[in-house]
Order: sequence, then structure tokens, then C-alpha cells
Amino acid sequence: MRERMYALTTPEEVDAFIAENPVAAVFKAGTCHKTMQGWGNVEFFLKDRPDVPVGVIRVVEARPASNRVAEVTGITHQSPQIVLFKDGQAQFDLDNWSITKENLEPRLGAVLPPLQADVNAGGKRTSLEPYAQLMDRYLGGQISEQQFQWTYLEMFKNDSNLRSEDEFALLDSLYGNPDDHHIHAGAILSLETQMQQSGQLEALRPRVERLREQINAL
Repeated sequence: MRERMYALTTPEEVDAFIAENPVAAVFKAGTCHKTMQGWGNVEFFLKDRPDVPVGVIRVVEARPASNRVAEVTGITHQSPQIVLFKDGQAQFDLDNWSITKENLEPRLGAVLPPLQADVNAGGKRTSLEPYAQLMDRYLGGQISEQQFQWTYLEMFKNDSNLRSEDEFALLDSLYGNPDDHHIHAGAILSLETQMQQSGQLEALRPRVERLREQINAL
């Protein structure tokens, strides 16, 4: 999403996140297509709401954190699921295929204050900002090509199932991952080396420059 998206992995992190933020959303992410679709709908409304931090729980890896949300709210666990909190209390939840724009809009509108425009905003921000910053560091010579590649692919692996189909395709275009939505950094980089050595693939830098321009144009 943006700089106010947090990974919640323990019950303690869940408690602190809810307590420290007057308004906050918790999104439970599974591994199926429902998660990608649901996350895309949540992001549609919250990507321009820096006042609403989002805590993401990857249920497979962080079951205790997921259980803690159910415990403190009394809301039965589902995956995917979004729960919106205000002053520490759950305001609503949506699960599975019910995480739609039509369901989210009235519920969010009933809880969230209107977004105030920031007249001092210095530029566009998108949910791809972490990738843009990483590319800038690589293109500016602050990190090596190898460090960029591994960092990029690990980031992509960790949040690929939270990306809309358009965002996934855009990020995936840098390497042309041959294994659909399964991101295996070692296999991708091995194929990358083979294709560059055989002249089938251009160097990484111009590809990063083009992708950076595409993100900047969003």
C-alpha cells in the first residue's frame, strides 16, 4: 500500500497496533485468489488515506496474530478478512468475497472523516512507492545490482498476493517470471543469467529505468 502498511506477526504487535492508532484497519491475507481481489478493493479506498494505517496478517505464517484479532473482537476468523477499528473497537468486518467496493464504501464512509487535501503535497504517491524508492537507490548507485535484485524479488514474493492484477503484471514485467504467481528468486535469477548470456535479454538497468518511468506515470 504505502508507508503506513505494517506486518503484524504476533499477538503483542496486534495489541500495540490497535492501541496506538485511533483509526486502523487489519487485513488478514490468505493465499487464494480471494485475497488478491479483496486487497485490491481495500486498497482502492485506502491508498490515499495516510491517516488509516493498515496492519496485514499473513494467516499461514502468523496464526497467533490472527487468533488475537478474533479474541479481542469476537469476530470469527476468516481469510481474507478486513476489520476496521476506531478507538480500539471493531467497527465492522467483511470476509471473503464480501470484500467488495460496494460493501466497503458505505461502511468506510460511516467511520472515516472526509480526507483533507494536503496543499503542501510534493508529488504523487502510489502503493508501489517502496519499489520506486528501491529502484531510485539502484539507479543512483547506492546499492549494487545483486542487492537490488534480491531485495526486489523478496519484496515481490512477500506482497505479490496483495497486489491487484495490474500491479502484479507491472512488477512481474521486470523479470518475466515464468512460474505464474509463484515467486522463486533463485530460479528467476538463474533464468535471468542464462538469457542475458545467450543474448535473449537486455541488461537489467534499462529495464529498471523503463519500469521506474511507468510507476512514475501512475
